Amino acid sequence: MTCVVDRTKDIAPTDILSFTTLRNERVRLPYFFDYYRKQGVNHFFMVDNNSDDGTREYLEEQPDVSLWKSEASYKRSRFGVDWLNWLQYKYAEGHWSLTVDVDEFFIYPFCDTRPIRALTDWLDASSIKSFGAMLVDMYPKGRLDERPYTEGQDPFEIAEYFDSGNYSIKRNAIYGNLWIQGGPRSRAFFPEKPQGAPALNKIPLVKWEKSYAYVSSTHMLLPRGLNLVYDEWGGEKASGCLLHAKFLDTFSAKANEELTRNEHYAASAEYKAYAAGLADDPDLWTKWSERYINWRQLEILGLMSKGNWA
Repeated sequence: MTCVVDRTKDIAPTDILSFTTLRNERVRLPYFFDYYRKQGVNHFFMVDNNSDDGTREYLEEQPDVSLWKSEASYKRSRFGVDWLNWLQYKYAEGHWSLTVDVDEFFIYPFCDTRPIRALTDWLDASSIKSFGAMLVDMYPKGRLDERPYTEGQDPFEIAEYFDSGNYSIKRNAIYGNLWIQGGPRSRAFFPEKPQGAPALNKIPLVKWEKSYAYVSSTHMLLPRGLNLVYDEWGGEKASGCLLHAKFLDTFSAKANEELTRNEHYAASAEYKAYAAGLADDPDLWTKWSERYINWRQLEILGLMSKGNWA
């Protein structure tokens, strides 16, 4: 990696930090920053993997962004994990660190009335070091290309729906985390092999220490105790969701680009499934689809929990 802009001297000891890798996501960035700035993220670490659509130039102009670039293989960096682990090792010690993609939007209990610092203060007071969030794939009603996404727009004005059920859960015997699969990607793109569908379990928010490291995306961490984000004696821990705005009209072009690059997990099997499914212009909506309302709806459906945070 090469540093493009280093504004880390502006970081205060209690600042909440965000970490992201990206490529050619210029159209998504205005809403991404607006959303997370309003939530209370103070500084953004971005690693640009050889964008050519103006992403890098846009990021350079943001006053709360420190930017790195890499033209190296995304796959050989363990899909960006090595890049972000290094940045977190160097800069995130003692900070709450939120690791998300530009199409992931963090939802947590009381997020409509409390900033993210209220959550991290409560986690600190409760001696909790990591916070889980299930990825919830959002999608529109109708073909993905029927309603074009415009820069700065809330993507959930278009991708309003999600699957309220259709999820499977098992425990990873090695790392201890829950492995969650299902939702629209499983039923639409992996109907014959649901075990090959993308994992939906994430641990995006961590009070970082130098001894920590993500193992595979944000699905699991070391030390392994950080992965126990759901169970506790006498009840369940507080947890959140990541609303996933992948399924917009931009998805087809993005899927084809990534299939050509062949830089994703398992020889890009996920993107091969997308390409095959997109050939039929699928409508992901079904009569069982739920229109998203708020975090309380997700809690009622059992997709997240406020635990004992009152």
